[in-house]
Amino acid sequence: MCNFSTLEDIQKNEKKQNLTVAVLGPPNAGKSTLFNRLMCKEANKTYRLASEKKLHKKKRSRGRIGHKNPSDREGGAIVSSTPGTTRDRRECIGRIGGTYFTLVDTAGVDSERIDLLTSGRSKKDPVEVDMMLQTLEAAKNADLIFLMFDAKVGITTDLEETCRWLRKVGGHQWHQDDQDNANAPEGLDPLKKRVVILGNKLEGDAWANYYDVDSTVMDHLAEIERLGFGEVVPISAEHGEGFADIAAIIEDMTDLKRRALGLPDPQDNVDESSEKEMKKKEKPLRLAVLGRQNVGKSTMVNALLKQNRVICGAKAGLTRDAIAVDWQWNNRPVQLVDTAGIRRMAKRDHSDNIEDLAVKDAMRAMKVADVAVLVLDAEARMLQRQELAIADAVVREGRALVVAANKMDLLVDSEYSKEQYATDVRRQIEARFPGLRMTPVVPMSSLTGQSVEDLMPVVFNARERWARVINTGLLNRWLIDVLEDKAPPIVNGRQARIKYIMQTKGRPPTFLLFCNVDALPSSYMRYLTRNFQETFSMYGMEVRLAVKTGTNPYHDKTEKQRGGMGIGGREMRKKRMIRELKATGKPIKKGVRRRYQRR
Repeated sequence: MCNFSTLEDIQKNEKKQNLTVAVLGPPNAGKSTLFNRLMCKEANKTYRLASEKKLHKKKRSRGRIGHKNPSDREGGAIVSSTPGTTRDRRECIGRIGGTYFTLVDTAGVDSERIDLLTSGRSKKDPVEVDMMLQTLEAAKNADLIFLMFDAKVGITTDLEETCRWLRKVGGHQWHQDDQDNANAPEGLDPLKKRVVILGNKLEGDAWANYYDVDSTVMDHLAEIERLGFGEVVPISAEHGEGFADIAAIIEDMTDLKRRALGLPDPQDNVDESSEKEMKKKEKPLRLAVLGRQNVGKSTMVNALLKQNRVICGAKAGLTRDAIAVDWQWNNRPVQLVDTAGIRRMAKRDHSDNIEDLAVKDAMRAMKVADVAVLVLDAEARMLQRQELAIADAVVREGRALVVAANKMDLLVDSEYSKEQYATDVRRQIEARFPGLRMTPVVPMSSLTGQSVEDLMPVVFNARERWARVINTGLLNRWLIDVLEDKAPPIVNGRQARIKYIMQTKGRPPTFLLFCNVDALPSSYMRYLTRNFQETFSMYGMEVRLAVKTGTNPYHDKTEKQRGGMGIGGREMRKKRMIRELKATGKPIKKGVRRRYQRR
């Protein structure tokens, strides 16, 4: 398990103070597999959710979104044998041993993509150029670069071109004695990035001393050392072999950078005052951006961040991994997650399982988020069936929902305003899901930047309402007013009575109604939910009201003892008097009755 005190301390530091490790290499070299191995699952909330544990015991119905068998990735990068699966630059908190660092996964690098940066063919292959620019950004910001390749394939033209390109970026050979030489005047610059070549897909103990092994693979490894980045580190990302060498390199680099910047050791004990300050700081708002393909999700994320952080374009299905970006909005922390487009199962590409894994990653991002933003295509002028299914999944999971009506610039009808479109969207959602009345709708245009700044205030307001804890006294005053307007109906020949209400938890808001019956009619529960949403502004989320039979703990306990004293109380005395009457056939006298009362 992760050391959360150390983890929180690492998350507080700026990115420049943390060791940044980027994984680069040719396509299909195993970069995402290594990324998943080094990812700290507790820090990135990639542990198995409770809802996913049930999937291993019970099959999901085909009517649910992403019903395929769950993957063993559990929130990591998408891994597939198809080259070019990874496209965007994905960052997370990595951990190996007791060392934490920033880990970056990148798209595949080859000679053609490197040539795109200088050949002027950006208009012909814009997506490939964007992928290469994301990889270039990761290489520039990294302190340590793991250059991976398939050791069984050996040295290729793509690997040679990548090494030449990395020298231009500023990488140099890693030496095990860099840590000792860093303090010397003639030593290497401790802040300069290092490049370590990893030979992947080398399973078995025979690869530990590969120089003594006579094979074609070993000849390839010896040739790669001529590229100028030192000896090759043999590993197997799939089986977890060779990670002791990786741990030693990362720990040495972390210590080297920490001493160069004059930073304290994060493993040192933190005093109580600093721990209290960490707890007082606001937790980041986890925001998941969902929607169908090609509705402008990635464009909206870039417009919010005001940078080209994720790949976007006119081609549908560009985004695959759920890309989480740490962001500050008005000095408030936000973790913005861009997800892949969600299509119905019948319309997905079944040539491989990449799209199914991308949809599962998107739904997982929704499950761990605070607020989910459903992006619509305003040009369609109506909600699609798939968008209603996504909204239903968000509500059933207990998340707060905000609708972003994108592409408002394509509505050329001057008489049809954005306010009218927002009203029509609310009506369509309410017609399908009455519990989603008055869902916040933000019309915008991500391409032109129109009204994009209006989204985040609505999102933070939704999070505050979603996480609100209502006082028990205020809830019961509301309950008294509701019962005066409309009393509960008769259930099974018995007049239903709601004694009191209390909130059991927030996030999502959940409440218990203590009644004298086991259940209330669904029509009356809808009436209570509707009135509750109007009173406390719980719009765009599911208000969970549960019925429970029980006594009122705030009621006067002395009333329970009325009718005399004795073992078992009034009911037990009555039963004893009935047994005595049946046994003797005579009524109990007054003196005898007093003895029964004293028992």
